Amino acid sequence: MLIHCNLATLLLVLTLDRHTITGGHEAVPHSRPYVVLLERYMSSGKIKYCAGFLLNEDFVMTAAHCQAKYYTALLGVHSVHSRNQIHRISMEQAFPHQHFNRTSYVNDVMLLKLSSKAKFNMNVRPIALADRDHEFLPRSCVISGWGRPDRNSKYISPKLMEVSVTLVDNEACSMENFYCSQGETGPAEGDGGGPLVCEDGKAYGVISSVAILHSGGPVIYRFSKIPDSRDKEHHLCIRPAN
Repeated sequence: MLIHCNLATLLLVLTLDRHTITGGHEAVPHSRPYVVLLERYMSSGKIKYCAGFLLNEDFVMTAAHCQAKYYTALLGVHSVHSRNQIHRISMEQAFPHQHFNRTSYVNDVMLLKLSSKAKFNMNVRPIALADRDHEFLPRSCVISGWGRPDRNSKYISPKLMEVSVTLVDNEACSMENFYCSQGETGPAEGDGGGPLVCEDGKAYGVISSVAILHSGGPVIYRFSKIPDSRDKEHHLCIRPAN
């Protein structure tokens, strides 16, 4: 196990913008109606992508590292080319976690308020958040998104992909409020901000980042635990993004 005080020297932490993997398969169309594709309009004029997930008719949850000048949420997406089936809503305001750390990616969670209410249908539905049980570690989970399908791809996947991950009991991850997985499959560039959905069909975490041991070993995929508003120590402190 890693010693918490030595994390800075033992780990190289990367956003998903700099690390991609292969694995997974196309999701059954509209089987995950809560997943949102986020168009991020950057100050440079570039458009980048993240994922998110619908909490209710007003809010989308995503990763705090997905901050941008402004956003458009694409709801009801399976194929990015089926524009007639996609509902586009701009964002009114962004609320990154007040204690998000841009170096370690601790508290990598953000709420986005939609400028108009989402209209629910068979292809657009919210997902419930898991009840916070600090002693419980879910094992079998699924992540999904439109991240780059392989290292050589210049573009996001044209269709929603998903992959199963198995969470591991890791002391360093737990101390920094992450769920973690290891292995040859995991999230890719463009998947950041998407949901970690486990056995009961509820969202447990937000796709965040990867960590690589300087001494070698497997890549660690990290998912920010969703703060529990009933827990004063870990509640989601929100503030408008600058």
